Amino acid sequence: MTGRLNSAQPYALGMFRIVVGLLFACHGAVSLLGLLGGADGNGGTVETGAWPGWYAGLIELVGGTLVLLGLGTRAAAFVSSGAMAYAYFKVHQPQALWPMENNGEGAALYCWAMFLLVFTGSGAFGLDRLFARHSSADGERRTERTPVTA
Repeated sequence: MTGRLNSAQPYALGMFRIVVGLLFACHGAVSLLGLLGGADGNGGTVETGAWPGWYAGLIELVGGTLVLLGLGTRAAAFVSSGAMAYAYFKVHQPQALWPMENNGEGAALYCWAMFLLVFTGSGAFGLDRLFARHSSADGERRTERTPVTA
């Protein structure tokens, strides 16, 4: 049983990354593009350059999209995790100690989910793996073409 679960781990991790990235990008789309009801529930957006909402939305949209695609996953997840830690401690935690009391569950969960992806990478289905495969294949071709001298 453990062997089967371990062999499926990259695929489960890839699906986890896709779902987390999609949901995170949706938060940014709400803030910056007014999609899914917008920031005010009526299709409105956050004022351009407003601190911290506009910058958080930008990190959510760009970081979430990169994580969704599995492109630069570790770096995008690191920045996204930091943004959610900032959101939790500056916005939610001053209201109350526990996430259940201060409505910070989302920020805490996104922070830790993104932090996990920093260490695990993109898993299956990510563009990171596709590019890594191509670069290693190019490296093998170069070594095959290198002449051997005595």
